[in-house]
Amino acid sequence: MANAQHPGGGSGVEVTLSRDLRLFDVMMIGIGAMIGAGIFVLTGIAAGQAGPALVLAFLLNGIVTSFTAMSYAELGSAFPEAGGGYLWVKEALGGAQGFLSGWMSWFAHAVAGSLYALAFGAFMVELWTNVLGLPIITTTVLGFSGHEFTRLLFMTAIAGTFTYINFLGASETGLIGNVITTTKVVILLVFVAFGLGAMFGDPNWKALYTTNFMPNGLSGVLTAMGLTFIAFEGYEIIAQSGEEVIDPKRNIPRAIFGAIIVVVIIYVLVAFTAIGATRVPPEYGDIPVWEYLSIEKETAIVRAAEQIIGHLGGLLILVSALASTMSALNATTYSSARVSFAMGRASNLPKLFSEIHPRRHTPMWAVVFSGILIVVMAWALPIEGVAAAADIMFLFLFIQVNTAVMILRHKMPELERGFTIPGFPIVPVIGILSQVALLVFLFQYEASAFASAIGWIIGGLLLYFIVFSRIEEREKPAEVILEEVLVSADYSVMVPVATQEQARILGKIGAIIAKDHGGEVLALYVARVPPQLTLSDGRYLLKEGRPYLETVIQQAKQYDVPVHTMIRLGRNVAESIRKTAIENASDLIVLGWPGYTTSTGRLFGSVIDPVIDDPPTDIAIVRYRRQRPLRTVLVPVSAGPNSRRAVNLAVSMARQAEEGPARVDVMTVIPHDCPRNIRIRARQAINSAIEGSRDYEHLEMLLVEGHDIVTAILEKSREYDLVVMGSTEEPLFRNLLTGSIPARVAKLAEVTVIIVKRRSGIIRSMLRQTVLAPSTGIGADGRRLPEAEALQAPPPPLEPEG
Repeated sequence: MANAQHPGGGSGVEVTLSRDLRLFDVMMIGIGAMIGAGIFVLTGIAAGQAGPALVLAFLLNGIVTSFTAMSYAELGSAFPEAGGGYLWVKEALGGAQGFLSGWMSWFAHAVAGSLYALAFGAFMVELWTNVLGLPIITTTVLGFSGHEFTRLLFMTAIAGTFTYINFLGASETGLIGNVITTTKVVILLVFVAFGLGAMFGDPNWKALYTTNFMPNGLSGVLTAMGLTFIAFEGYEIIAQSGEEVIDPKRNIPRAIFGAIIVVVIIYVLVAFTAIGATRVPPEYGDIPVWEYLSIEKETAIVRAAEQIIGHLGGLLILVSALASTMSALNATTYSSARVSFAMGRASNLPKLFSEIHPRRHTPMWAVVFSGILIVVMAWALPIEGVAAAADIMFLFLFIQVNTAVMILRHKMPELERGFTIPGFPIVPVIGILSQVALLVFLFQYEASAFASAIGWIIGGLLLYFIVFSRIEEREKPAEVILEEVLVSADYSVMVPVATQEQARILGKIGAIIAKDHGGEVLALYVARVPPQLTLSDGRYLLKEGRPYLETVIQQAKQYDVPVHTMIRLGRNVAESIRKTAIENASDLIVLGWPGYTTSTGRLFGSVIDPVIDDPPTDIAIVRYRRQRPLRTVLVPVSAGPNSRRAVNLAVSMARQAEEGPARVDVMTVIPHDCPRNIRIRARQAINSAIEGSRDYEHLEMLLVEGHDIVTAILEKSREYDLVVMGSTEEPLFRNLLTGSIPARVAKLAEVTVIIVKRRSGIIRSMLRQTVLAPSTGIGADGRRLPEAEALQAPPPPLEPEG
């Protein structure tokens, strides 16, 4: 057991789980979960859909599974904590989405545990009566038949046993799981070895795979993939164990991929052998082998083993089935306990779930309640429908995790990852699409399961919003450590400041814009908290930001504008700025830029780039120069909404000029001796840009001739006191922020330049946060783009604003 400050937690000491699991241990947990009852129960049923192509269905399922497994490998190596997908979704999406991921994961693993326990009970009754010849209860008990009641008793006994084993600790859990998993793998390999020997002794075995390979076509293969998908979900449990794995950054990705490779090989070999070595008994008539296996359903592998090895083979497969259900039950009990433990630690379940046994170092109550949930559901619920709902919840969780891995690439690019997804973001996108397709299949196959899933989700949401969201809000450390509001205004201009120069210049510009709109200035200082400290410990930084906020207040007083001040703690300054803008419904963010950046791979800097890459509101980037009285403003425009916003902002500032309304010249650059249609289009661009500002009396329109747009704007700007430009509307998939023209003008102009960019639309914002890579100055070939190269070096020396 270790005492540690839990990331994002309060200032108190947090108790964490001990690291006892080696690479082999955690890989065997995943293999044990994947080679569960599915290989025995589903092989015959799936063969009836895919025919001999069942081998292909298992192989394709392994490939499809790998897309999401890569997301688990990346995030599991970056966040090696108990909770797995729940913690990642909570970090990326937060709030109700984070709670739902844990709520669904806990339920899904518990229901899977109920299934494995019930399967163990059924196999045990078979062994008890048909092999050992022992009697069972024959009278009705509590409304159950004697056979069913005996099965439930075996189920309860095995569920209680593995609840106790998980209570003992991860090392005991891993040791017993290793023994059970090794046993069933060895038995299955014996079955495969005897089966291959029988196959290769028959010269006609190839005809089974060369004739009518896909009897039901591709749709049959896809159906079989959907039916057997549950058999590949065990890798998720490997990520759940991250807090107890030795060297998790290295071992979690290796365990995930190692387990999937082993399981796919075993599944393919078992399917290949079962279809190739089994012969149809005469009493079934002239039907193909795969159809015979589909008739036998869950006993298909047992019947195949009896043919290949004899009665001893059937007994071995029965023993393997018992071992499989036990190891899968062990893994799901372990996983459901870790999810509920993480939820309790995050105040998404009662704190009781987060208590750790002082000697065993295990989440004792999380284990106990998960075990109770497994037993209660097996006794009380129509388990088949709920099991299908669990499948649906797993798919919803996987969709959330694939989304989370893309968002966290944007939010935490500096995070140390033991594995990174190749071909990002194509791989997680394919994972999401494949899971949506399987959800569609499950809806067609078992529509009632969706009702169960929706019911559980609605119940969870009610609990979250009524109870746990309030507890979560009350117990999480406060990020805002100082906030002073004089009056409330409908229009808000946010001014993030980090230096006295920024506070003076941006405070004045923000006050001018707020004055024109009858609004307020929101002065924000973000105190960056180092990773080794908790957010609560960052309160000592309070005094650092107060002088900057006082400077903004003094600037705003000159224009009689109210100021809303805030000091916020955060680990990522850009994310804190975005949060504040969203929480306070800011209408405009004014950011300061010195004209260059020293941050490698950035265009405007490590703070500005993430904010303007996906603006939560309208943005104004100020490249400040020597202060001048505002008499004339130049607004170079092109067609587009950013130009219109630039004109509006220029007019706002011109109206509030200290010496009276300033002149605003809206211009566009045209080639020398250009044809008439070019001039018409240029005037149309200006007319579009000044829409909404035509009532300003001191507005002029200019056409300026020039061979180079940037040169023409720079030459013309020497006649003005301020330049305001709209950001270039780049194509969505081009990896640039504001376009090279405004950035080059801002860097080289001798007067202050303001670049305006509109807020992102919903679809653009979603793509920016997930699929699209963060904007950088690096091209697809890995080289710095020319415009980024130009912005990297400091600009020519000019007298700064003073």
